[in-house]
Amino acid sequence: MTSRASPLVVKVGGSLFDRVAPLIEIFSEVGRPVLIVPGGGKFADLVRRLDVSDTAGHWMAIAGMEQFGWYIASHGIPAVTGLSPPTEPSVLLPYCALREADPLPHSWGVTSDTIAAWIAGELSLDLLLLKSVDGIHHRRRLIPRVDDPGITPEEVDPLFLPFVFEHGVRTRVINGRHADRVRGALRDEAVTGTLIDPRF
Repeated sequence: MTSRASPLVVKVGGSLFDRVAPLIEIFSEVGRPVLIVPGGGKFADLVRRLDVSDTAGHWMAIAGMEQFGWYIASHGIPAVTGLSPPTEPSVLLPYCALREADPLPHSWGVTSDTIAAWIAGELSLDLLLLKSVDGIHHRRRLIPRVDDPGITPEEVDPLFLPFVFEHGVRTRVINGRHADRVRGALRDEAVTGTLIDPRF
C-alpha cells in the first residue's frame, strides 16, 4: 500500500459490531481517508436462516450490510451511496451501487468480503479487511502472504481470493480487535496479518 494519505477501502466485518466506536476513533486519529464497507454480520445471519431464493437472499443480505452501515454512520461519520474515492472517513451504503451494477453471482459463496474487493477494484484502491481473526490460515498456520489463489481458507468467502487475483486488488487481512494493528495497517506498517498482493 502506498502513502499514508492515499485513500483506502476498509471492510469492517460484522463480527466487529461491538468495536465500531473505537475503530471510528482510530480512523479519525490516523487521518487517512477511508471508505468503510460494512459487513453483513447479524443482519445477514438472519437472512441465512430464511428459506428464500439465492437472488432474494443476495439482495436481502446486501440490505443487511446497509443496516450495519447506518449503525456505523450513527457514530458520527458521513454515509455515502456513490462509488468515489474518499476524502475523509466515510461509510458506504452499498445497496444502490450494487443493484445498478449487479457485478457478482447471487449465492452465499459471495459475502461482503468479495463485495468490498469489487468496490476497491472499481475505485483502483487497496483493501484492508478487518475481521475477528488474525489473518488467513493454511494448514492451521497463519500465513503472512498469499501467493496461490487456489487455496480455500475459511476466513474469507470462496470467491474472494480468485476475485482479488483476477482484478489485481491488493489486500491486507488483519484482526480488527487489536487497535495497534489497525493503526499500523492504516499507516502501512508491518503488522500481524496476511498480505494478498496479486500485482507482484
